[in-house]
Amino acid sequence: MPTLVGILVVILVGYMLNSIKIINQGYEALVERLGKYQGKLSPGLHFLVPFLDQIVFRETIREKVLDVQPQQCITSDNVTLTADAVVFWRITDMVKARYAVEDVQRALTNLVLTTLRSAVGRMELDQTFSSRAEINARLLSELDEATDPWGIKVTRVEVKDIQPSKTVQDSMETQMAAERQKRAAILKSEGEQQANINQATGAAKALILRAEADKRERLLRAEGTSEALRVIATTLDSSPQATNALQFLMAQSYIDMGQKVGNSPSAKVIFMDPNSVPGTLQGMLSMLDTNANQGSGKSTGQSRPRSIGQLGSPSMESSLAFMPPTNITEDLPQLE
Repeated sequence: MPTLVGILVVILVGYMLNSIKIINQGYEALVERLGKYQGKLSPGLHFLVPFLDQIVFRETIREKVLDVQPQQCITSDNVTLTADAVVFWRITDMVKARYAVEDVQRALTNLVLTTLRSAVGRMELDQTFSSRAEINARLLSELDEATDPWGIKVTRVEVKDIQPSKTVQDSMETQMAAERQKRAAILKSEGEQQANINQATGAAKALILRAEADKRERLLRAEGTSEALRVIATTLDSSPQATNALQFLMAQSYIDMGQKVGNSPSAKVIFMDPNSVPGTLQGMLSMLDTNANQGSGKSTGQSRPRSIGQLGSPSMESSLAFMPPTNITEDLPQLE
C-alpha cells in the first residue's frame, strides 16, 4: 500500500511539474483545453491545468525570411525567364496564423510564387530589368493584402535575380553589341562634324585676319602715298625749279622703260601721245641746260641733244617709232 501511494505521488508531482510552462522572449503560444482554444501565452512563466490544457502552437513573433526558389516566368512579349525573390514577414496575430490557414509558411511560399509570375507576366522583358523596384512594390502590396486574413504582415519583398534563357541572352548580347557600335559611330560622326566646324571656323577667322591685314596694308600704303604726294605738292609750291626736276624724273623713267622694251626680243608696237612725251623730254633738256649754264657760267660749245632720237640707242629709237595699227602682229603685253 505505501508503495502504491508513493507511485501516485510521483505521478502527481510529474504532472504538476509538466503543467509549468515558460515562454521565451520573442515567442507566443496558443493553449487549447479539451481541444478548444483557451488562450494565448505571452513570454514568461505560466501554469496549465494538468490533463486539460495543452500547448498546440508555439511560434516566434520576430521577422522571418522566406527565400523563394527560382521559378520560370513568361513576360507579356512571350519571353521565358527565371526569377526568384526573398520575402520578409512576421506573424502579427497568432490565432489567425493557427486557425485561418493550415500551414502558414507553405501557403505564403505558394502565394509569393503565383504573385511573382503574375507581376512578371504583365511586363515586357526590358521592363523586368529596368523596373525591378516597381515589381518589388507590386509584390509587397499584393502579398500584404492577401496575407492579412492569415495574421501575417509582409514587410518587404525583393526580387533577387531575373535570368532569361540562353537563347535570349545571346540575342541580348548581340543587340547590346550593335547598340555600342551604333553609339560609337554616332560619337565618331559627331566628333568629325565638330572637327569640320572647328576647321571651317578657323579658316573663316584666318580669312578675316588676312583681310584685315590686307586692309591695314592698303591703308598704310594709301597714307604713305598721300603723305608723299603732300610733300611733293609742298615742294612744288615752295621751289621754282621743283617742276622742272619732277619733269626730269618722269622723263628719265620714261626713257628707261623705252630701253627695256626695245631690248626685248619680241616685236612691239607702242601707241603714244605725240604731244605729251616730247614735252616732258623737252622740259628735261631745258633743266639740263639751266643747270649747266649755272655751273660753268658759259656755254661749252658742245651741242646737247634736242630730239628724242638723239637721247636713246637704236633699239630705243625703233621702240619709239609710231606704227599704224594695221602692222600689229602680236598681242600687246601688259606693262606694270
